[in-house]
Amino acid sequence: MALMRFDPFREFDRLAEQTLATGARAARGMPMEALRRGDEFLVHLDLPGVRREDVDISVERNVVSIHANRAPQRAEGDEVIVDERPYGVFGRHLFLGENLDPSGLSAEVASGVLTLRIPVSEASKPRKIAVSSTAEGDGTPDESAEHSASADTPVGAGSR
Repeated sequence: MALMRFDPFREFDRLAEQTLATGARAARGMPMEALRRGDEFLVHLDLPGVRREDVDISVERNVVSIHANRAPQRAEGDEVIVDERPYGVFGRHLFLGENLDPSGLSAEVASGVLTLRIPVSEASKPRKIAVSSTAEGDGTPDESAEHSASADTPVGAGSR
C-alpha cells in the first residue's frame, strides 16, 4: 500500500508556500473562535497534536501571548514519504479591552483545543443603583423612599 496521490493543485500550493515563506515553512496561525457567555469571554484556539506542556501563555498589561510548539512525529531512521503537517512554534497575541480582567484568566487544553476563559471586570458589570428621595419639606433624605432605578427608564424621565 502506498501513501502517494498526486494532486497538481496541492503540489502547486505547496511549492508556492515554500517559495513565499520566510523560513523553511510558512508560519501558520492558530485558528480561533471568540465569544461572550454571560460574564466571561471564551476563546477557543485549535492546537491539534500539541501537548499541554508545550503551550506557553503569558499576560502583560492587556496583551495575552500564546505560544505553542508542535514537533514532528518522525524518529531517527524514518523515511519521510509525505510531510504536509505544519510543525514548529506557533504564536498569537490577543489584545484585551479595558472591560476584561486579565488577572482572572484561566486556560485548559482538551481534544486539541485550547480554551481561554477571561472574566469581565467587576467595574464593567451592570449593577443596580439605589435611588433615594428627600422628605417633603425638610430636605433630609427619606430612607423609606429608596427604590431601584429601572434600566428601561431614560435619563431625565420620571413622574411629575
